[in-house]
Amino acid sequence: MTGRSAVLANQLDAKVEEAVILLRSLGEADWSKVTEAERWTVAATAHHYAGALEPVSHLIEALVAGERGTLTSGMLDEMNGHHAREYADCGKEETIELLRKGSGVAGTTLRRLRDDQLAISGTVLADRPPMTVEQLIHGGLLGHLDEHFGSIRRTVGR
Repeated sequence: MTGRSAVLANQLDAKVEEAVILLRSLGEADWSKVTEAERWTVAATAHHYAGALEPVSHLIEALVAGERGTLTSGMLDEMNGHHAREYADCGKEETIELLRKGSGVAGTTLRRLRDDQLAISGTVLADRPPMTVEQLIHGGLLGHLDEHFGSIRRTVGR
């Protein structure tokens, strides 16, 4: 574990803990509300982020290994829409469990990285410009959480 990757992993851990506290505080009525940003239920929005942690971790590992992404942003949007419909009524405890499991995988992935690996650049989405591992971490893990849990907070008034 190196300096910058440890800092990123610790940031993720802290953000996930805040997210878990938020989720635990939500009642049934909150869980069913529809977010303005995503137009998904709070349940689906939380489950979406929780379910994305492991795949984003795999994308980080693939980028470090020099693999080129074949998924397009359109394909990703389609998958996200399907997921939102499928998990519109998912359970809060199952979502928290998935969030904790995924954050464990993501944290382990980040803690394995060396600082020099954060600068590796490559194609993550086939129709988007290349990005570095550090940009993927910021966008796919940290910023992604801020985006969706910010939306949940606005929706439930917290």
